[in-house]
Amino acid sequence: MLQPETRFAKSGELTIAYQVVGEGPVDLVYVPGFMSHVELNWEYAFYSAFLDQLADFCRLVILDKRGTGLSDRSLGLGTLEDRMDDLRAVMDSVGLERAALMGVSEGGALSELFSATYPERVTALVLWAAACPGVMEIPMPVDDLVDSIVENWTTGRVIDAFVQHAPDPETVLPQLARFERYACTPAMAGEIMRRNFDSDMTGALPLIQAPTLITQCRNDPIVRVSTAEYLAANIPNARLAITEGDHHASWRPLDYDETLGLIRPFLLEYANVDGTATAPAVSDRVLSTVLFTDIVTSTDQAVAVGDARWRDMLDRHDELCRTEVDRHRGILIKSTGDGILARFDGPGRAVNCAQRLNQQAAALGLQIRSGAHTGEVELRGDDVGGIAVHIAARVMSCAGPGEILVSRTVKDLTAGAGLEFVDRGERVLKGVPEPWHLFAVAG
Repeated sequence: MLQPETRFAKSGELTIAYQVVGEGPVDLVYVPGFMSHVELNWEYAFYSAFLDQLADFCRLVILDKRGTGLSDRSLGLGTLEDRMDDLRAVMDSVGLERAALMGVSEGGALSELFSATYPERVTALVLWAAACPGVMEIPMPVDDLVDSIVENWTTGRVIDAFVQHAPDPETVLPQLARFERYACTPAMAGEIMRRNFDSDMTGALPLIQAPTLITQCRNDPIVRVSTAEYLAANIPNARLAITEGDHHASWRPLDYDETLGLIRPFLLEYANVDGTATAPAVSDRVLSTVLFTDIVTSTDQAVAVGDARWRDMLDRHDELCRTEVDRHRGILIKSTGDGILARFDGPGRAVNCAQRLNQQAAALGLQIRSGAHTGEVELRGDDVGGIAVHIAARVMSCAGPGEILVSRTVKDLTAGAGLEFVDRGERVLKGVPEPWHLFAVAG
C-alpha cells in the first residue's frame, strides 16, 4: 500500500496528525495504544498487518495522540478531556458527525471516556486488548515501571515487550529503537504509562451506549483477561470475545486473523458510513461534570448592605458566572438564587471554572463555595437531572467558605491537569447511599 497522506487537525493551540485510508462502508476512527507514528506505522508488520485489513472494509481514520508521533508535542500529553478534544477535532476535520471507535491497548481509556461523554457521535465501539484505568494490574510498583520505561526508551526494548513473536529478536531491536525515537521522548513515554495508573475510568463504563465488542487474547502478557471481563461486565450489552493466543501485539499477520474475523461483521452490522445504525437510538443520558456554587452567608450580606445594593451584587455575580462558565466551555443550566448549576464535558474545566469564580467573586466582596461531581446526567430539555446532580449538590453543601470540594471521580479524571487536592475524608451525603470520599482543590 502507498503511504497515505498525513493531514493535520487544529485542536485549540495544537495540531493533531491523522491519516484517512480505505473506502469501505464503515467509518472507523482508530485510537492507538501506548505509542504510534502515523507514517512509521506502515513500516512495521505488527501495525500495518491489521491496519491494512481494517482499511479493506472501512474508511479508516488513524491519529497520533498529542505528545506523540507527528502530533504537536509543545503542550505535552494533556488531560483526558484535552485528548477527547483532539479526537473530536480529527472527526470534525474529516467530516465525521458519527463514527465507530476502536480503542487498542492504552487507547481503550480514551475511547471509553469519549463514548460515554459524546454518545451521539459514536455508532459502535471496539475495545481490543484495551486498558481500563482503575482495574489495571502490574507486577511491580508504578514508579519502578515508569523508571524502567524511561531508562530503556530508544533502545527498542520497551516496544519489544508489547509485541510478541518477532522473527529474529536481535534483528528487530534496532528497528524498534528507531520507532521509539520517532514516536516520543523518554519522559513522555514514562508519563503516558504513569497516567494509566493515576486515572480511573470505571465510572464511565455503565454510560457507554454504543454497541460494544471487547476482544482479547487469553494469554496476553500485557493486559490480563480479567480486564476484558471487567469491561464486559460493566458496559451495558457488551459482547466479550476471548481468542486463543499469547500476544498483546504480534509481528505475525496471521495472529490477527481471528480477532479481525470478529471485528469485521460486528462493525458491518452496527456502524454504517451514512451515520445510521441498527442499535437503539442514543438516549439522553451522558457523562458530565456537574458544578454547584453558592454564595456564603448570602442572607446576612443582603441584610447588611440593603436590598438595592444586594440586587446589584447579585446581578454582577450572575454576569460573572455566565462569562466564566462560557469561557470554560460549560453550559449554565440555571441560577439557584444565590448560586448556579452548570455542567461541563470535562472535570478539569469545571474545577478551573470554580477556581476563577472564587477569584472573581472575591473582587465583588462575595465569598462562594463549590461542589463538583462527574457522573450520569439525564438531559431534560434545558434542565438536567439524575443522581450526579444530587451528589454534586450534596458535595457543595459540605464545602466551607471559599472551598471547592470534589468527588473522587473528579479527582481521578483530572490526572495531568496540574491540580492538587487535599483529602477531606469520607462524608455521609444526605439522601445518597454509602459514604463518599471528598477532596478539596488546593490553592
